[in-house]
Amino acid sequence: MVFRFQRRITLAPGLRLNLSKRGLGLSVGPRGASISVGPRGVHGHVGLPGTRTGPDLESLLAQGATLEIQLEVGERGQISYLHGDGSPMSDNEVRILRRHATDSLRKQLEAYAQRLNEDLERLGKLHEQTPHPEATGYVTKDFREAPPSQPAQVPLGWWHRLWPPAQQRVTQENQRRQTAFEDDYRQWEWRKAEHDAAEFARHQRESEGVWHDPDAMEHTLRERLEEVDWPRETAIDFDLGQDERSIAVDIDLPDEEEMPTHTWTMPAKQLRLTPRKLSATRRRKLYRDHVHGVAFRVLGVVFARLPAIQEARVSGYRQVTDPATGGERDQYLYSVKVSRTQWEKIHFARLEHLDPVAAMEAFTLRRDMTKTGIFHDIEPFKLV
Repeated sequence: MVFRFQRRITLAPGLRLNLSKRGLGLSVGPRGASISVGPRGVHGHVGLPGTRTGPDLESLLAQGATLEIQLEVGERGQISYLHGDGSPMSDNEVRILRRHATDSLRKQLEAYAQRLNEDLERLGKLHEQTPHPEATGYVTKDFREAPPSQPAQVPLGWWHRLWPPAQQRVTQENQRRQTAFEDDYRQWEWRKAEHDAAEFARHQRESEGVWHDPDAMEHTLRERLEEVDWPRETAIDFDLGQDERSIAVDIDLPDEEEMPTHTWTMPAKQLRLTPRKLSATRRRKLYRDHVHGVAFRVLGVVFARLPAIQEARVSGYRQVTDPATGGERDQYLYSVKVSRTQWEKIHFARLEHLDPVAAMEAFTLRRDMTKTGIFHDIEPFKLV
């Protein structure tokens, strides 16, 4: 098989594999007060660090002031309290903050721990959102921006008629408002026209172009893969066959050391998160499920969105250190060939019961993996 061009897609992450470094955003405080906390801070109304003392802060919070603050969750679950500009809060300020917002902080931190644990579980369930190969094509989206409203006109009073300069000022102001409205409306019409044209082009591309046009196939594959909530920045290389009936995909996979190492709980009487280390067995299973799930999800996008494709070859690799040179090299973990006929035998309504590792074994597979999930080098399928 001869392939005539190659493309690379770099997919931005949704979740991050190192979940402990995700930003934390909260809104806490006593009744009548608002203390905003987040990974970038929220501009408030208290002032810069150093301009307030403990009593000042206590009084401001009691009066319902807004404080700019950040929280950082360390690898061991400890909480660091920072001002909005990133400078540390004093111990006294932290004590005051906790005194006024303990219940809210606890509630939000518990929700944050739950979200971290759910994100960890999702790493092994990436395959569950795989589309059916006969999924409908692209459904155009309406332009959701509302048009600008007609401006309110300044009314003319009886006294304006008695004083022409005043009447002229009102007339000019109304004309200015109308002109600004007309300019805004024209800009809105342009944005709507551009949106509608892009949606029409995408609909045409995904309903007709994907059957025969390599550029349309590439564009569609890129858009559809970018819509997936990937756990890390992922590079995907692909080649389309000369007759547009086959595709080969290489996926840059994470290393096992990049996987999360802990789940998180909230102690009963402390404002902190407690990490609970994953066992080596569970962590290896999570990694094994994740890397196979990535391949399963990519295959699903290919067969659902590129109807002309009859065979897909997907290979996954990671970077490892070569002991012979000390440099990095690509280590292929698996390489699989799947026909559309084979793919359509999967029960897509029951993907929550599917094991992505076992699913790959139903196809033509090259993989050297032990029962405990340790991978050895394999030679991927060559393009001929």
